Amino acid sequence: MRHRRAGWKLGRNTEHRRALLRNLVTSLIVDERIETTLTKAKAMRPHVEKMITLGKRGDVAARRQAAAYLMTRDAVDKLFDTISPRYGDREGGYLRIIHGGFRQGDGGDIAFVELLGSEKTLDEKRQKRAELRAKRADETRKAMESAEAENKQMEAQQAANEDKKEE
Repeated sequence: MRHRRAGWKLGRNTEHRRALLRNLVTSLIVDERIETTLTKAKAMRPHVEKMITLGKRGDVAARRQAAAYLMTRDAVDKLFDTISPRYGDREGGYLRIIHGGFRQGDGGDIAFVELLGSEKTLDEKRQKRAELRAKRADETRKAMESAEAENKQMEAQQAANEDKKEE
């Protein structure tokens, strides 16, 4: 029985588990949506909520505590400048964990973890990716058309050269 056994060990020793959770929290704050296993998502939830609560406090001590936990300065700046003000009146529950099916290789549960209110940012990223994809497709199509035109021109020249040789 697991009575009074809080938390998840994740099959790792203490240092590895702490580093894993720090990296996951930092990635979530920077990207606002990540894909991981369901167990790791549930294990990282309290850490993310604590970081956002520190960001809502907003003083120098809270910034230093967040900087000691998060891996990059960019993550700290984004936490205090953009993410924490988003949740001004909210008391916890800053994450959404969505079950995403099972991983192909080992059948592990996959989950998408995203910050609430990040839909606008994610939609902008999707829009940029779609525009970039359309631009690349257009460039590829133009390159194919020019290559086909060159091939037709080369074939016409070869046919003209063959006609001259026959005469």
